[in-house]
Amino acid sequence: MHVTDDINHMTRNIDKWAVKHHPYVLEYLRIALGVFIFIKGIMFVSDYRSLQHMIEISQFKGYASGIAHLIAFAHLAGGPMIALGLKTRFACLVQIPILIGAVLFTSFGKGIYAENYYLVEAAITLILLIFFAFYGSGYLSLDRKLRDNTKDILY
Repeated sequence: MHVTDDINHMTRNIDKWAVKHHPYVLEYLRIALGVFIFIKGIMFVSDYRSLQHMIEISQFKGYASGIAHLIAFAHLAGGPMIALGLKTRFACLVQIPILIGAVLFTSFGKGIYAENYYLVEAAITLILLIFFAFYGSGYLSLDRKLRDNTKDILY
């Protein structure tokens, strides 16, 4: 119980700092990240065999089909959540292991060449997900709107 209270207190402090020092460019970056992840989810669903092939050439050959379904679902659900600012930290935390896998198992080892733009794409996306997992949803978000509406109802 004590650890949960500390985490909630820390999260509230980060949120207060984010509201006080708020550049709107981060809002648009979060929205763009969510839209990008959602589009990647659509691409994975529309070209399922390609995603499954990428996983098969990694070290998880036996689980390729299940992992491919999980990745597509996580992107299709998490992308809009990040874009709308709805449970952004949770949505980012769910995406982070997927992007770590993309960097380490499917892209890494080929180097940073023009034909390996997937590594750069995955690395930038991973960095942004880690940032928004700490930063949170920000001012232009459903989280803030719901939090403000809850305060109006309760008090």
